[in-house]
Amino acid sequence: MPNEQQILRDTLRWFERAVIGLNLCPFAKAVHVKQLIRWRVTFVSSENELLAALETELIELNECDAGARDTSVLIHPNVLSDFWEYQQFVKRAERRLRALGLEGRLQLASFHPQYEFSDAPAGDITNYTNRSPYPMLHLLREASVSRAVRAFPDAAAIFETNRKTLRELGPHGWRNLFTLSGE
Repeated sequence: MPNEQQILRDTLRWFERAVIGLNLCPFAKAVHVKQLIRWRVTFVSSENELLAALETELIELNECDAGARDTSVLIHPNVLSDFWEYQQFVKRAERRLRALGLEGRLQLASFHPQYEFSDAPAGDITNYTNRSPYPMLHLLREASVSRAVRAFPDAAAIFETNRKTLRELGPHGWRNLFTLSGE
């Protein structure tokens, strides 16, 4: 198992080359450049421990100033490597968010190495819009998402634009994003 530094390097590499580099999330670059993302690796080994870590991260994000931290990413490499189990956990995580009274203030986005959209076959390249090096949960402020969507001319088209980008890139192009010379 990679150590925390390696996990963070892998994650940032993916984030910078795929998410920002392919413009999969047009809102990501600004918070990254301003260093408003908290990247947290947790080595918990059970779903209950992960739920507790998520709850702590949700509360901390909600309580801190958006000018200091706009979003958090909770990376959990030791639990939920199976995508089906991960999907079930995301439902549980969303229930916890509601139980904490944070619905409408915070939301969750999910990323996983085996991510599959319900309308795409397992091997479809479009699944890679949400495929990350490790299982992770992205905690976002609703106000920031709303502001970003208002500022983006056609936010509703992002999903289809991403699918088109990945189809044009193809599996070989995706692999090339991460196999540059000297690495």
